Amino acid sequence: MDRLSGLMSFVRTAELGSFVEAGRALGLSASAVGKGVTRLEQQLGVRLFQRSTRSLSLTDEGRVFQERCRRILDELDDAQATLSQSTEVPRGRLRISMPAASYQLFQSVLMAFMELYPDIELDLDFSDKLVDLIEEGMDIAIRSGELPDSRLMSRRLPGVQPVLCAAPAYLERYGTPQTPAELDDHLAVRFRYFKNGKLLDFPLLREEGAREPRTRTVMVSNNMEMVRGALVKGFGLGTIPDFLAREALADGSLRCLLHGYLIPPDTMSIVWPSSRQLSRKIRVFVDFMCERLEQEAAQLRATLTQECLFSRRSSSQLARDGG
Repeated sequence: MDRLSGLMSFVRTAELGSFVEAGRALGLSASAVGKGVTRLEQQLGVRLFQRSTRSLSLTDEGRVFQERCRRILDELDDAQATLSQSTEVPRGRLRISMPAASYQLFQSVLMAFMELYPDIELDLDFSDKLVDLIEEGMDIAIRSGELPDSRLMSRRLPGVQPVLCAAPAYLERYGTPQTPAELDDHLAVRFRYFKNGKLLDFPLLREEGAREPRTRTVMVSNNMEMVRGALVKGFGLGTIPDFLAREALADGSLRCLLHGYLIPPDTMSIVWPSSRQLSRKIRVFVDFMCERLEQEAAQLRATLTQECLFSRRSSSQLARDGG
């Protein structure tokens, strides 16, 4: 504990610029703070402060040591806060940003969370806008892709698998492609990204230099629900995320195409601002979402694999019957 008190005396002095102010903050005398810093310097074998009758300033070694000590004390504060909060009922408001099309993916998990933690108020914002959590006062965000913001903590969530599919009626009329090259001359229902206006590519693995399939676009929409509706009605083939395709694949209104050529799932993370004494409401939400979404993802992967294999067998049967 003597070494810990020395670290605290050093950090407070570095932050406040004097032994007197550090003593007031710690409830100690200026003399006790000064002696604690001196003992620490003796233990380390380096001078942490340049002292004069009028000023106190960090040495180069002191600046480096302060950064490390600050992180250590922050972790200690966080650990103590975690223990003190462990018996508290999590409560309060949680502001959460999620991708616009993801409400069907998260709906059942969010409802289950609300049942388990009725004292937490969820304020949900479904938007494709890249929210600055710190500037806009958000507590948590669900994001896809890489996470360049170093101010955020994160945990990886199960990825979303894009699925290429079409209605049985469409496939009976235009045929079922067995390779990416056979997509040529098919009708396509395409999704347009709201942020940049680009069209979503077909989610297929292709060799380097391979061209995009030459399809004829019959509809473009920046709403995935609209894309799915057009696919179910048989207007063309197109790409939707696995969680939107699940029910339609299960009831047979859509068939999975080129399952063996699909690219890997998109990465997805849950992020929150890096903070000392992370609130219990954020902790329980992050833990709950990660656990439940992994369970749902395992079930979804099994369902998707089963339905896509069924679709492949059905396509082969249609081809034989037509032949």
